[in-house]
Amino acid sequence: MKISNARKGSNKLLNQAKSSKNDEFYTILSDIEKELRHYKKHFKNKTVLCNCDDPRVSNFFHYFSYNFEQLGLKKLITTCYKNQQMELFSTHDSERAIWLEYNGDKNKNKIPEPSEIGLHHFKKDGDFRSEECIELLKEADIVVTNPPFSLFREYVGQLVKYKKKFLIIGTWNAVSYKETIPLIKNNKMWIGVNSNRNFSGFIVPEHYPLHGTEARIDEDGNRIVSSNNNCWFTNLDIAKRHEELILYKKYNKTEFPTYDNLNAIEVSKTNDIPIDYDGVMGVPITFLDKFNPNQFEIVGAHDQNYVNGKKLYKRILIKHKKI
Repeated sequence: MKISNARKGSNKLLNQAKSSKNDEFYTILSDIEKELRHYKKHFKNKTVLCNCDDPRVSNFFHYFSYNFEQLGLKKLITTCYKNQQMELFSTHDSERAIWLEYNGDKNKNKIPEPSEIGLHHFKKDGDFRSEECIELLKEADIVVTNPPFSLFREYVGQLVKYKKKFLIIGTWNAVSYKETIPLIKNNKMWIGVNSNRNFSGFIVPEHYPLHGTEARIDEDGNRIVSSNNNCWFTNLDIAKRHEELILYKKYNKTEFPTYDNLNAIEVSKTNDIPIDYDGVMGVPITFLDKFNPNQFEIVGAHDQNYVNGKKLYKRILIKHKKI
């Protein structure tokens, strides 16, 4: 399928973010609501940390503060990196950063008001890797945020180190990172419910170009870019993870050729996985959106795949657990 110029432009921006550390992609509230509704049972009596957000304008803070009682939260903590301005996109050049603590509605009007929110100043810059932020991380039960694309590897590594539950946004490219694939293989991280075009887009600042018909300015004046390359990563169990993929095709050498450089067969579409093949199969990375750990075993990932001399995209290597 040909990708529209709009989606090409948006994906290019996301790729540039990883290389230039230009990470100002802010999550739309409706996308947060659409994903979080699948995890409500996990939040009762839990402390939630959003540690990559300006808490005064973050849609993650908005969602959790307005749904604090409904979710049965214990505490909400959000941190801000070097931002003292009441703006969505700052230059990150203020001397001090802040973090907010919310413990629920006190006056029973169901609105998180400033008088109910504790404001605290960091001694340093509020970077999620700082000692101050790590202390807040230790206190948290679940971390939910949109971390910097350029620091995704390091961010996930920290969550694993401190054994935290999490629900975060990343790009599909992160699936095949050498730091990430072992977590997926060992069932320590998996794909959430919504991905690709189920994302409405991301809010971006003025200096980001808006290309194509899918880039837009919404009714509130927010500049929105769309992408077909994003997904949620989590280690919170969800019903989708236990749905079995229905297969119907049978193996034949013509339709499923063996790689030139790998003892595995090429399966170009997830729905075409042969039901009767007991060896290793290379499937698109988007297979992970359908991955059921009771149905398949992930063997690994491979970047350089060739069939009859033709190079293919990255592949996840899998096997049936039962034929």
